[in-house]
Amino acid sequence: MKGLYVHIPFCEHICFYCDFAKRVPKNKSMMDEYLLYLKKDFLALDSDKKHYDTIYIGGGTPSLLDIDQLTTLFELFKSYNPVEYTIEVNPESYTHEKGLLFKQYGINRISLGVQSFEQPILDYIGRKHKNEQVFDAVKSLKSIGIDNISIDLIFAIPGQTMASIKHDLDMLETLDVTHVSYYSLILEEKTVFHYKYLNNAFKKADIDLEADMYLYIQDRLARLGFEQYEISNFAKAGLYSKHNHLYWTMAPYDAIGAGAHGFDGQKRYYNYRDLPQYYEKVRQGSYIETQESYLSDTLIFGLRTLKGIHIETVNQRHSIDLLEKYKDIQKFIDLGLLQIEDNYLKLTKKGLLLGNQVFEVFI
Repeated sequence: MKGLYVHIPFCEHICFYCDFAKRVPKNKSMMDEYLLYLKKDFLALDSDKKHYDTIYIGGGTPSLLDIDQLTTLFELFKSYNPVEYTIEVNPESYTHEKGLLFKQYGINRISLGVQSFEQPILDYIGRKHKNEQVFDAVKSLKSIGIDNISIDLIFAIPGQTMASIKHDLDMLETLDVTHVSYYSLILEEKTVFHYKYLNNAFKKADIDLEADMYLYIQDRLARLGFEQYEISNFAKAGLYSKHNHLYWTMAPYDAIGAGAHGFDGQKRYYNYRDLPQYYEKVRQGSYIETQESYLSDTLIFGLRTLKGIHIETVNQRHSIDLLEKYKDIQKFIDLGLLQIEDNYLKLTKKGLLLGNQVFEVFI
């Protein structure tokens, strides 16, 4: 499989936790100009290798684009017919007219940025939508025939309680969506929250409370019919994110747009985040994966999935004995963080809470 990632860096406002390439546009013409350079970036890709099983349009806020701009964007990819075609949507910038355009161009999966259903929490993290906009967007998309809808939520936000998480999941249940990405809040550099942290105005959530939230989320989503298939991702009816699966399995994907990262199976590349630099040069840099870095990425990304890593395949592909090369694996097995089942190395339920500690073994 192969994918295409498309980055739209524009947002109406900047959320306090976000470290993706983004900016508030000065005007419509700024976004129009960006789409011209995005097209140039896309056309410069090797035409012989443009076959996409998945297309993912992320940001930023792609749904901030108006109808004409979205049409310009979608026209670039109209001949590819991917199996999975996703666009990220913020509830406040969605309209029924945009939904109809999504359907017209073959978009069949929506990633809806919700993060929380509690207004004080939304205010705290810099989100601007209201709950009724979430419900209206889901209702509209379903009426159009786009039923594969993923909801993004965040836990371990300062101020959240176990009651907050229960409330969010109660609200999620009424939406009847097919996929949930549920992330713990990470304090990223160069974000508003990180600036506050450096000035002693931000305090991270208690780690024990974070663990209790995660365990509750796992249990509640399972009871709602969601299968957990990755540390932060849950799906009904096997509707896993095919595009994200490319990342976790080291499959190739093209990437266009400011700040976008791509991988051709051997070489990783990344574009300038700054728009003038992106317009002038596009690529900021690239590097070939060494045998060691490729193995490291294979293990770290693969262990994020609940399926885990097939030991024999890794051994054969990399001419190693995995358990011999990484002797600390046995230590984590003894601690109950890793297990071997049917020749797959995988995180245990306890290990899912402490995955980053395990991953350090492979860095």
